[in-house]
Amino acid sequence: MQLKILKEIISLKNSKKEFSVITNLKTGKSYIFFIDKILDEDIKSLEDQIKQSYLSRRDGMIKGSDLFVKNYHRPIRVVVVGAVHIAQFFVEYARHLNLDIHIIDPRGYFASDKRFPTANIINLWPQEAFQHCPLDENTALIALTHDPKIDDPAIQEGLKQKCFYIGALGSKKTHENRCKRLAENGFNESQIQKIFGPIGIKFGGRSAPEIALSIIFQLMTEIYKQ
Repeated sequence: MQLKILKEIISLKNSKKEFSVITNLKTGKSYIFFIDKILDEDIKSLEDQIKQSYLSRRDGMIKGSDLFVKNYHRPIRVVVVGAVHIAQFFVEYARHLNLDIHIIDPRGYFASDKRFPTANIINLWPQEAFQHCPLDENTALIALTHDPKIDDPAIQEGLKQKCFYIGALGSKKTHENRCKRLAENGFNESQIQKIFGPIGIKFGGRSAPEIALSIIFQLMTEIYKQ
C-alpha cells in the first residue's frame, strides 16, 4: 500500500472519520473513499457500487471488477436501559460486533462491573444519564426494565432524538399500555409506531439468551437498512 494512502488512513482514523479503503487486487493500487470525496478517474465509473458497499457497511468485492472494499465505520452506539439478565446475554453476544454499548440503570446492584465487565455503565436515572450519554439519530435504544418509571422517560427521549432503533421489552398488553402513556404525553401515532414492541424477532424463544439473540437479529437488520 502506498505511503500516501497509509498517511491518509492514519489521519482519518485520528479524526474519527468514517471511510473505505478500495484496493485493486490485480494492480495493488489503493484508494480512499468517504462521502463527498471525488474518486480517481480510474475507478469513478464504479462510484455507485463503492458507495453502496460503504453505506451497507459490508466489505467485499465490487461485482465485475478487481476492486475489494474494506469499510471503516465508527462503532454504533447502543444504549441499554435496564441491567437485567437479558442485557447480560445481549452484551455477551454483541461484543463481537462493531457496537459501543452503554448500560443505564440507577440500581447499582444490577448495573455493576462484575455483571457487565465489557460495557460502559451509568448508574443514574435515564434523564440524568442522557446528559453523559446523549441520544441521537445514530443511536439504538433498548429498554428492558419492565418498569415505566425507568423505561418511559428513556423511550420518550429516544423518540424526541429520533433514535434509528427503539425497542422495548414486554408483552403485547404491556406495549399497548406503554403506547397509551406515550400518546397521553403528546407523541403521535407515527412516532409511536417506530417502537419495536415487544422487542426482538419472533421465533418462539422465551428464555433470556433467546430473547437477547432475537434483539441482536432485529437490531442488526435495522443497522443494515440505514
